[in-house]
Amino acid sequence: MLKNMFKKTRYATIPVTYTAKDDSQKQLSENARLDTFQRLLHICDEGSFSIMFDNIKTQNPLDFEGYEEKITALTQSTKVTEAVTTGVCEINKIKTCIAVMDSRFLMGSMGSVVGERLTRLFEYAADNLLSVVVFCASGGARMHEGIHSLMQMAKVSAAVQRHSEQGLLYISVLTDPTTGGVTASFAMLGDIIIAEPNALIGFAGRRVIESTISEQLPENFQSSEFLLEHGFIDLIVKRDELKDVLGKILKIHTGVGSN
Repeated sequence: MLKNMFKKTRYATIPVTYTAKDDSQKQLSENARLDTFQRLLHICDEGSFSIMFDNIKTQNPLDFEGYEEKITALTQSTKVTEAVTTGVCEINKIKTCIAVMDSRFLMGSMGSVVGERLTRLFEYAADNLLSVVVFCASGGARMHEGIHSLMQMAKVSAAVQRHSEQGLLYISVLTDPTTGGVTASFAMLGDIIIAEPNALIGFAGRRVIESTISEQLPENFQSSEFLLEHGFIDLIVKRDELKDVLGKILKIHTGVGSN
C-alpha cells in the first residue's frame, strides 16, 4: 500500500477516505486560502490543540513608522497575535508539534516573533522527542524589521538541524503562497515536503528571475506541480486527504498504533 508513497507522482498515492459533512468541510477541498483556525480545525484531532509561545509579542526594533499600529489592527481583525501560531496537538492520536502560518497577517511575513516561536517549537520538540509539522504560507522576510527578519532564516534553520540530530521527523507543508526567505530556509528543510495543489512556491518573483536570466519562464513555473515534476518536493496532497496522509507518515515514523 505504501510502496509508491515517495515516488514523484501528481498526487499522493496513500489510500484515504473522506466524506464531506457540510458546506464548510466541502470548502476544504477547494483552493481558497485557510486561516489559522480553519487549518487547525481541519488537521488537529478535536480539542487536542494547545497553543504555545503566544506570549512572545512583536516589537518595533527599527522604529518603523506605523508598524505598531499595523500589528494592533491585524491582531484585532485576524484574532491571531502574529503570522505564525505554534503549539502541540494530536493528529490521528499521535502527539505532534504544529505551526500554522497565516497569510492574512502581513502576508505571513517572517519577523523576529515568527522566527522565535518556530525556534522554540523545534527546541521543545527536540527535548520531548516529538515530530514537527509546519504549514508554510508567506510572502518572505518582513521589511518592517530589516536585518532582524533576515536573521530568522539562520536561527530557525539551526533549530531544525538540532531537531534532526535527534532523529526526529519534520514535515513541511507548503501552501499558497510560500515565497522569499521562508522558502529559502525552513520551508524547504523538511524531511518530507508536501504541497497543496496549485500552490505558488518560490524565492524571487517571476519578473525578477526573467529579467535576471533574460529568458521566458514556463507558464506553470513556481507551481507545486512544476516543483514536484522537477524533484523539489515529495508529494502533492489534496486538502481533504491531508490529515490522513500526515497521520500515516507520523505513524510510520513514530510506530504509534502499529502492531
